Amino acid sequence: MWQGDCILIEDGSSAMLIDAGNPENGPDIVSYIKKLGINRLDFVIATHPHADHIGGMADVINAFDIGKLIMPKVEHTTRTFENLLLTIRNKGLKITAPVPGTEYRLGNTSFTILAPNSSSYKNLNDYSVVVRLTYGSTSFLFTGDAEQTSEKEILAKGYNIKSDVLKVGHHGSKTSTTTRFLDAVSPRYAVMCVGANNQYGHPAPETLSKLAERGIKVYRTDEAGTIIATSDGKSISFNKQPSPVNTSTNTGSTTVSDTKNNQNDTRDDITVYITKTGSKYHREGCSSLRTSSIPISLSEAKQRGYEPCKICKPPQ
Repeated sequence: MWQGDCILIEDGSSAMLIDAGNPENGPDIVSYIKKLGINRLDFVIATHPHADHIGGMADVINAFDIGKLIMPKVEHTTRTFENLLLTIRNKGLKITAPVPGTEYRLGNTSFTILAPNSSSYKNLNDYSVVVRLTYGSTSFLFTGDAEQTSEKEILAKGYNIKSDVLKVGHHGSKTSTTTRFLDAVSPRYAVMCVGANNQYGHPAPETLSKLAERGIKVYRTDEAGTIIATSDGKSISFNKQPSPVNTSTNTGSTTVSDTKNNQNDTRDDITVYITKTGSKYHREGCSSLRTSSIPISLSEAKQRGYEPCKICKPPQ
């Protein structure tokens, strides 16, 4: 499992992407989005110029019709960043700078830019675009790699950051998710984009302890693979089970990208696939998924009234 951020948000026919992993992840990200039947991204946000956040962005920009592209005003002297700028120029796109307090609409969803709040930082991570998204009465906070300097600025501005779901900053590093910031967000759920056995020791035991002490359910990509949160405007459900409470770093664990391969998962948390208009759920690769392929947990598929496909005969 790779270390990097990539977050896709869908609301009906509208879609938005926040970051795009590493350069080698680009083709897989494009393939995943296309399988969902998406051909336009209304918003693309590159939180900051580190390669594990913008690496696959050039592939995404080349593959899709792009609405608004939001990037912070900071440069980085890497081939990955230069390639991204060249791709943007060749596509004829304009870069929109993030202005804190600005609100945008995405279908029936809205999101507000909360950071960066300064024009210059010592640490590139603090240039991260931070976004709070709301749908109905549910809310999500996406923090990129923002560290304590940016977190303090957000708190000082008095923005509403209380959110049901927190995308934990900087892969769970101890330099992010300060106590004051976490308490202000007061999330029920936390998602960590982190690679198995990564060289940085992410997530930090200190961060895991803070989350555990507050009873926050934690979902980690190094342990669960792709994590999908679904909101109906009132409540939020996940396609995977939360990680067991553990305040140590991940040393020697095995990455599990699909719950069907994890003996600790219940059968109803197997990932199945639905289409935008159909009434059946399917196994991955079923011929009925040609136009769209939307991953969902088996339990949620059954709760929504989907029936098993008679062709591919998925689990029941």
